[in-house]
Amino acid sequence: MNWDDVRMFLAVARTGQILAASKRLGVNHATLSRRVTALEESLQTRLLIRRTNGCELSPEGEIFLHAAERMETEMLAAQSSIGRIDSAVAGTVRIGAPDGFGVAFLASRLGRLTQRHPDLKIQLVPVPRTFSLSQREADIAITIERPEQGRLVSSKLTDYTLGLYAAQSYLDAAGVPERVEALKDHRRVGYVEDLLYSASLNFTAEVMRNWNATFEISSATGQTEAVRSGAGIGILHSYIARQYPELVRVLPEIAIRRAYWTTYHESARELVRVRTVVDYLQERVSEERPIFL
Repeated sequence: MNWDDVRMFLAVARTGQILAASKRLGVNHATLSRRVTALEESLQTRLLIRRTNGCELSPEGEIFLHAAERMETEMLAAQSSIGRIDSAVAGTVRIGAPDGFGVAFLASRLGRLTQRHPDLKIQLVPVPRTFSLSQREADIAITIERPEQGRLVSSKLTDYTLGLYAAQSYLDAAGVPERVEALKDHRRVGYVEDLLYSASLNFTAEVMRNWNATFEISSATGQTEAVRSGAGIGILHSYIARQYPELVRVLPEIAIRRAYWTTYHESARELVRVRTVVDYLQERVSEERPIFL
């Protein structure tokens, strides 16, 4: 069995498309297709069901995927132990992050890391969703919960707080609520509930039973902009809201606490570029921890 064939199979399994996998690996798509076919012939089984809109794993492919990932882990560890990979901080590291943390904090701070390591390329994907590390959608994921399943390595970045905020212009027109019950008389900004990718994002349940927002946005940065515009009262990340003088804390006794975690697949544990980025994230957050609390 040829390891390169296995590596190409992994790329197709993770992207779901031969063309996308070929672009990721930098090989011709016809060559990649032949190599996967050669792997299937060597195993005397069909691993992929090829369709016009992509590929999906056959039952045998599902079984082989787990074996292939174990092979990948061992190969990376072996190459690292003999100094064949990552002797320098080089290559691409993709970071998946919640949009609030990714845009408001990371985007302005990762440039310093690429200045330190000119051969390092950072891809930041700040979107409100989860990332599959086993399928290599990201090398490092910033999560709001510590993952309980999978072969993952996690470490806590920091706790952070959220609170109720409104634009001064809104409060001038609508008045300042003096108690939680008064919120029902105000316009409220919130998440699109059926698009919440984690139960811990349901902040409104910790404030009042029926938030019933008049304006729902499936993005933390979008909610911040809506509240700044005077759309209503929203539950915002305090470290983001404090950047805008036009935002006023409402009912400051209400504080919601959450945490950010860095998570990566254990097969990347020996990759210098991944460890370097994780260490940098910990360094930057540690230096600026007061803004989060």
